[in-house]
Amino acid sequence: MVFSSVVFLVYFLPLFLLLYFITPAKFKNLVLLGSSIFFYAWGAPKFIFVILGTTTLDFYLVKLMYYAEDTKKRKTFLILSLCLNVGLLFYFKYCNFFIDNINSVLGAFGSAGINWTQIILPIGISFYTFESITYVVDCYRRIHKPLDNFWQYQLYIILFPKLIAGPIIRYHEIHDQIADRSANDTIDNKLTGFYRFCLGLGKKVLIANVLALKADEIFAMPSETLSSSLAWIGMLAYTFQIYFDFSGYSDMAIGIGKMIGFKFPENFDNPYTSKSITEFWRRWHMTLGNWMKNYLYIPLGGNKVDNKFKLYFNLWLVFIASGFWHGAAWTFIIWGVYHGMWLVLERVFLNKFYARIGGLASTVICFLLVAIGWIFFRAEKTKDALVFVKKLFVFDFKLPDHFLDKEFMFYGILAILFSFWTSFKIGKKIQDKVYSSYYGISGNFIAAFFACVLFTVSLASITSSGFNPFIYFRF
Repeated sequence: MVFSSVVFLVYFLPLFLLLYFITPAKFKNLVLLGSSIFFYAWGAPKFIFVILGTTTLDFYLVKLMYYAEDTKKRKTFLILSLCLNVGLLFYFKYCNFFIDNINSVLGAFGSAGINWTQIILPIGISFYTFESITYVVDCYRRIHKPLDNFWQYQLYIILFPKLIAGPIIRYHEIHDQIADRSANDTIDNKLTGFYRFCLGLGKKVLIANVLALKADEIFAMPSETLSSSLAWIGMLAYTFQIYFDFSGYSDMAIGIGKMIGFKFPENFDNPYTSKSITEFWRRWHMTLGNWMKNYLYIPLGGNKVDNKFKLYFNLWLVFIASGFWHGAAWTFIIWGVYHGMWLVLERVFLNKFYARIGGLASTVICFLLVAIGWIFFRAEKTKDALVFVKKLFVFDFKLPDHFLDKEFMFYGILAILFSFWTSFKIGKKIQDKVYSSYYGISGNFIAAFFACVLFTVSLASITSSGFNPFIYFRF
């Protein structure tokens, strides 16, 4: 089940909220856990047992690890838990990739390939695996104690608002809210949570889906029919599609969380206004960036290494891992290498160059670099991505008649406006007001009206078009 589906919007969410709000406080977690299990099992009934099984083993392994007095035993339980989580992620997400590549090598030498049944990827496995690892490692570091309540740990992992598309939430960020959400259980949070959900739904359905139609059409074209104009339109359409799709899902998750008393971390901060790739990664998928920093970059030495070579190597390694986390394909690895390269070059000399040319030029350059990188993220094969990039610069500007229809143009302009409007004071002021936790009486009437309009129009769009892609199946 996904947020932008009729089943979720018309049936699951209203019934869940009704049941949750009328349930006494001491039983709310039970309702939330049962609803989360049902939410995931709706689309993947077999894989719900994978989550429940791994969380059960993790719960007891972490307790054994935390309370073990011997250092070797603690490390043994840590390794067992990490092997369990990383092993399952590797099996479900990366086995197909490695077997396919081994078969390609064997085929090149005339040998028979390995017989292998293609493994189906459980949706959201990358997100909840990373959260399991944060819990294990933070308990090992004694940042917090392991939970005594088994069902509270299950709830932390399987909490449905953030289960399939993030944000990636470290346990210590919400541990007190799992046991007691009374501090955040206010009318203002319920209302602003609903507004935030509707805003995210509108971003996903009304903007991202429209742009996705054009992006899919262009990326599916044979290379010989692809002109520079079409390549630029396709690249930009996907660039804005992935932002409004992903940030829209994060808005919906944060909004649902607020409605039921949780405060989730923000995941996006106007990333396309960034003046460097370094800044972009402080604004894009921020919870993943924080995870990579705390559980990979800093353990490798971070900025406190002996020489610059190690620093640059660590940066590159982290982004190769980030690319591989996003998908089991060479295109994702190249995308990670690409971003790692620009991060290194910025530390070597580009930051000085950006400072000399000013903020506007730096933002334009950074946006174009990110957009070109998204081609590798979107393309099915490396060869297709390289051809697509080449087509950007052949300066063949033929464009089929009526290719830029009015709907695409309208939502494309909206995407550009909402991506860059915080570069101006008035845009930043409006956004701060929209994301505020307090509206006042008149503000709530206005916000409720626009939220209901967004919800209704988005639902109508879903039911009428039938086109509602979910881009996180690979995660």
